This record gives sequence, C-alpha cells and structure tokens, in this order.
Amino acid sequence: MENPYTIKAYLNFLNEHRLMGTRDIKTGETFLPPRPVNPNTHSTSMEWVEFGGKGVLEAFSIVYIAPTAMIDAGYSRKNPYCVGIVKTEEGPMVSALILGVDPFHPESIKIGAPLEIRFDDRGDGDAKKTFLAFELI
Repeated sequence: MENPYTIKAYLNFLNEHRLMGTRDIKTGETFLPPRPVNPNTHSTSMEWVEFGGKGVLEAFSIVYIAPTAMIDAGYSRKNPYCVGIVKTEEGPMVSALILGVDPFHPESIKIGAPLEIRFDDRGDGDAKKTFLAFELI
C-alpha cells in the first residue's frame, strides 16, 4: 500500500488552500510538512490534521538573488523578498514566504511577530501552483 502522507499530497492540499500536516495517533505529536513516520518513536500510526494557519515569526532572511521560480514571480535584486521560519500555533515550524514586511528595511521585521497564512497562487489552469506564505497580522 502506498503511503498517503507524502509531499505530493501536501502540495495538493496547498493547491486547495488547506495547510495540512500529520499527527501521530499514539503520541499526538504534529508534523509540518507532513511525515509518514514519527522520527522520535518510528510509529507509522499517522493521520492528516489541518492547521489553523496562525503562528509567529521565529527567524527570517531577505533574499536578493532568487531561484528561478521566484524570479518568474517577479522577485530580483531590485525587488527582494523575505522568507522565514514560522512557529505554528500547533507547535511545528515551517519555512514560508513572509508577506507584509519591508525587505528594504529588515530592522523593522520583528521576531515573534504574529502571522496568518496566505496562499500564494501562481500560474493559470493546469500550471497553477500554490505556495505557502504568511503575512503579518
């Protein structure tokens, strides 16, 4: 039987504007991105769980030299963007694009700032992809 707790499934949920992770049925530990196995106990008793979409900024970086996907989205040395680590209300931390901040003034970006999920849709039709982003509340 194929494992349903894959990154492909996670990305499909993002395309549906749902932030899904996994929870160990035995311990209650949650994971984001999803994991098919609890790395602490090696349990495979997992289930999908939907995250509420709120968290706080734990760390960030401003990116001036972007990978191709971000260049295609309009980012460049003249239009940098912020990426960060978000600690979700449920506990797990996840990397995401951070919106609503000024990448030209990183000193104004505060660790611990409250964030809310935003789904960053790019492309059209079958080429549409949704990327995980959070925005200052």
